[in-house]
Amino acid sequence: MTDVDLEFARVRAVLDRPTLRLMSRPTSAVVLAVFRTVFDRDVQYVPADRMHLQVEEHVARLQAAGARTPASEQAEQPEQDARPNGRALCREWVAAQWLVRSNSPDGDEQYSLTSHALEALSLVDALSADRALISESRLAMIVDAVHRWAARAEPDPDVQIRRIDAQIAELQAERERLGRGDVDTVDDARMRDGYTNISDLIRQLPSDFKRVEEAVATMHRSIVEDFRQEVRPIGEILDDYLARTDNLMQATPEGRAFEGAFELLRDDALLLRLRDDIATILAHPFADSLGAAERRAFRNTVVILRQGIEDVLAQRRQLTATLRDQIVAHDVARDRELDAVIRSIERGLATWMEHGSARDRLPLGLLPATAEVGTLRERFYDPDAESVPPAIEEPDDDVFEELDVETLRRHGGPLLTELRAALRSAEADSSVDAFHGLPPEQRRPVELFGLAHLLTGREDFESAARLAAHRTVRPDGSTVTFHMPTAALTDEHRTSDTTNDEHAQEAR
Repeated sequence: MTDVDLEFARVRAVLDRPTLRLMSRPTSAVVLAVFRTVFDRDVQYVPADRMHLQVEEHVARLQAAGARTPASEQAEQPEQDARPNGRALCREWVAAQWLVRSNSPDGDEQYSLTSHALEALSLVDALSADRALISESRLAMIVDAVHRWAARAEPDPDVQIRRIDAQIAELQAERERLGRGDVDTVDDARMRDGYTNISDLIRQLPSDFKRVEEAVATMHRSIVEDFRQEVRPIGEILDDYLARTDNLMQATPEGRAFEGAFELLRDDALLLRLRDDIATILAHPFADSLGAAERRAFRNTVVILRQGIEDVLAQRRQLTATLRDQIVAHDVARDRELDAVIRSIERGLATWMEHGSARDRLPLGLLPATAEVGTLRERFYDPDAESVPPAIEEPDDDVFEELDVETLRRHGGPLLTELRAALRSAEADSSVDAFHGLPPEQRRPVELFGLAHLLTGREDFESAARLAAHRTVRPDGSTVTFHMPTAALTDEHRTSDTTNDEHAQEAR
């Protein structure tokens, strides 16, 4: 094959990947928009029923706006009004390796994005960002990374010591400059550029973790299939599992990234420093121009790391549990008995073929005879079930004391008639004075609810312009003071209240 043939094969293999198939479809804009809307940066799993409803709603909205949707592609004629089917679309996207359908810990079905869909969304976010491809922060990040790894790759200890001495001298000079009060402030443009570069790296984390999770899931399906087919001994399957696990975590970029992130989460001090650094960046004045979603996504960097690692570890735990259950449930004696039965059948078949012909028939019962088992007694005699329940005791009529109307009224609701008459009185200038002018038996704590009901609508009472102490008397004679708004009582208010009462009586 020539160079162009090799290059053509490589490019064709890349273009056949689910990521580029998702980006190159005529309905890519609709599919990616639905994915970004349903799976927010804080949402990784969506229940199946909710996913179907949301897909139908979003696709129907975009279809009504004139966008080319997957539902319109499935229609037989262009002018046909194809109603989107959320379940069918999700099934199609699962087959295209853009969605994964799994079971939640509660047993309910749920959807999540694959690494291919996450990579496509990350690419769209990166291309839609308004930033320069070459910037000071990006170049500085590259230079710092190269310098740090060059220091680790240096085999000569003297050279490493000189590098460390140079760093110490640089840091000492920086400390002295800060001690003199000479602080270099970073403008908003440079901070925005650095934040954009960091966000690009953070945006790639979910797809990287999802690749590791999918690799573990693929290995899980392969090993489970080997167990079911029993084509290899268990020891060989376990050795293959351990070898593939080590190769997955060490020989692939995703596995090495997972191991590095796992080591990072083990260092609590490093995580605390990362949280503090993120808070410091968001406290800079440039962060005022960020949207609420951008600030939340940047602040949840540690959460993204923890969630990605937890998903990978969950897949590994599921694979380990499958291996453990298979090993525990695997019965060597049963396998030997089954092999012996199969061999005896083969011998009997060979003996029968020596004396019989191809047209001979042999009656063979496929199922064993049904065992005749009598019905066993499920319930036994219980003396308590046959006993008569105890007689109902007659209630004692002397338990409750006789109550008169005055006692019930003393413990009842507010006396609105007396309160309304007190508010109309010309002797009081405010509602608190009118309340204190009532007799003690009419100044119960419950009367304050009636007073608030009658004063509702007064501007000074509604705005609580003035609070006053209302001394109340309980039915047992004890006093208690409550503070609540009061209203001024003027002739205009008294006339208005009287007119309202007359209208109400005429209406009745």
